[in-house]
Amino acid sequence: MKDLPDTVFVHPSSIHHGNFTIGEYSSLWAGSVIRADFEKITIGRFTNIQDNVTIHAAPGAPTRIGNNVTVAHNAVIHACTIEDDCMISMGAIIQDHAVVGRGSIVAAGAVILENRQIPPGSIVTGIPAKTRPGKPGQEMRIQANALSYAALARMYKNQMDVTSAELFMTVMEELKKPFRQGG
Repeated sequence: MKDLPDTVFVHPSSIHHGNFTIGEYSSLWAGSVIRADFEKITIGRFTNIQDNVTIHAAPGAPTRIGNNVTVAHNAVIHACTIEDDCMISMGAIIQDHAVVGRGSIVAAGAVILENRQIPPGSIVTGIPAKTRPGKPGQEMRIQANALSYAALARMYKNQMDVTSAELFMTVMEELKKPFRQGG
């Protein structure tokens, strides 16, 4: 297995290889696939790559995923850039050379076509994706989700009782300091 930071959780069924890096407190969940065989894939801090997500790069087109990003179940991230504090919802597809601006939400099932530039703070929906302005507090909700997944990942990694809401809240509190320091 690739040398990863100690704070990273990798589910045993995650598949990953090639030239990639992943930041502290991030997680790769069940069935996720990271294929960095053509170009580098960079995943930031406090970023969660959920079940069955596929991330790939293309020749001449690396993939960059920022800090505090949630990539939900079954999304496909291909040779694109996702800036910090974004939520990529279930089943979304982001194609080559697209850029998702900081603090944006890509709705479930949305397809962002090649070369699209999504402005920061947007909400993106549909096939092909249409962009509209985000809502107040959107970025804070995205960050809270990223922090909650970091807590859940720590609990899984340390074989803690993941059904305990009290323990979950304790772990979340413990992670707030490193989250604020660099996330």
